[in-house]
Amino acid sequence: MVYKGGCACGDIRYEVQGEVIDASYCHCSVCRRVAGAPVVAWVTFPLAAFRYLRGTPAVWQSSEKAGREHCPRCGSALVFRVTDEDSVDVTIASLDQPESIRPEFHIWVENRLPWFETTDSLPRHWRGEPSD
Repeated sequence: MVYKGGCACGDIRYEVQGEVIDASYCHCSVCRRVAGAPVVAWVTFPLAAFRYLRGTPAVWQSSEKAGREHCPRCGSALVFRVTDEDSVDVTIASLDQPESIRPEFHIWVENRLPWFETTDSLPRHWRGEPSD
C-alpha cells in the first residue's frame, strides 16, 4: 500500500510505502498535550517504508529515547519515533485519507481523561502497546 499525508499548512508532505503494523488510540498525557486533544490516533509502519517528500519537520525530543516530529510552521503533529526501533508511528489524522485506517486498540488508558468516554469495544491496555 501507499499512503500519503502531511501537515495542515502543506509545507510538509510524506509518503509511506508499506503495510500497517498496527493502529491505536493513545491516551497518554504527552500525546494529548502535543495534539491539544483528548486522544491521538496513531498508525505504525516499518521505518524503511516512511519518507518525507517535502519539507523538514522540527523534532522535539520528548523523552530520552523518543522524538516527536511536527511542522515548524503550523505545528501539526506528524510522527513519533523511538530510538533504535525499526518502526515509526504516524498520526492517522495527518493522512490524506485517514478513513483508510481504523485503530485496533487503546493504549495508556491509565491516563484517559475521566470526561472522555469511548464506547467502542476495542481492547484497552492500561499502559503501552499490547506487547509491553
